[in-house]
Amino acid sequence: MAEAPAAVLAELRVPASAEFISVAKRVASSLGVKLGFGLEEIDELSIAVAQACSGSIESAEEMWGAGATLKLSYSSTGAGIAVDVEALAPTSREALSLPRRQPVRRSSPGVEAAERALAEAMISLFVDELRHQVDASRGQIRYRMVKYLVS
Repeated sequence: MAEAPAAVLAELRVPASAEFISVAKRVASSLGVKLGFGLEEIDELSIAVAQACSGSIESAEEMWGAGATLKLSYSSTGAGIAVDVEALAPTSREALSLPRRQPVRRSSPGVEAAERALAEAMISLFVDELRHQVDASRGQIRYRMVKYLVS
């Protein structure tokens, strides 16, 4: 499906911490209601946003340690909603000024890789398009998800 030019609905910046995932989900849900999504589609979008935030947080902690920022951009595509989740390095001009804290090591690198693969597979179940990019050399971590309205 060809994507119409996106109209920005909202932008959110929060610390890259699990306790702020619920804020990102609520914004997505509210905008989904505004755009005419049904309850099931809103739930799916909310799950996908939560997984993308979680994956971005884990990748950011591996790449930069603690102190990163999540930047979420919510856009109307005309046929649905696009959500971009980007982790900003603590040194980025766009990042929030946050106190540094120690990252929590969750599990072994092999288990973390399997968890990321599972999270990405889960996201793809709930959205119509998914792009994920981690570029350590450029300091980029980004998810782009698009969910279309069912007519």
